[in-house]
Amino acid sequence: MSIKKSPWVSFFNAGGCNGCTLEVLACTNPRYDVSRFGIEIKASAKHADVLVVTGIVNKQNKSRLLNIYEQLAEPKRVVAIGACALTGGIYKDSHAHAGPVDKIIPVTVFVPGCPPRPESIIKGILEALK
Repeated sequence: MSIKKSPWVSFFNAGGCNGCTLEVLACTNPRYDVSRFGIEIKASAKHADVLVVTGIVNKQNKSRLLNIYEQLAEPKRVVAIGACALTGGIYKDSHAHAGPVDKIIPVTVFVPGCPPRPESIIKGILEALK
């Protein structure tokens, strides 16, 4: 089910090197300009159509991610961005790693890369909205 309004995106950085975070934020600059698709970044998941997650989910932020996921309106759409979110990346053997995002919450679209390019991130968000 696609949405009939401008999509709103909430962003959760679970941790890691912040490379993916920089690429997500690059999507909002004039070069990539996600606003041309009507996409707006919102602080609250309660108002968002898509939750974008980057970084590793560790034991400290796992409950926070679950809480944010519960606040999403139906249908819940989650985009996991980067190697850390998909597999744990270079942190997968860490004692604090709680698992990839899809083991914690259901994921709609995976965007691989370390870090993925802004074009891939935008494509993943648009794919989640279909």
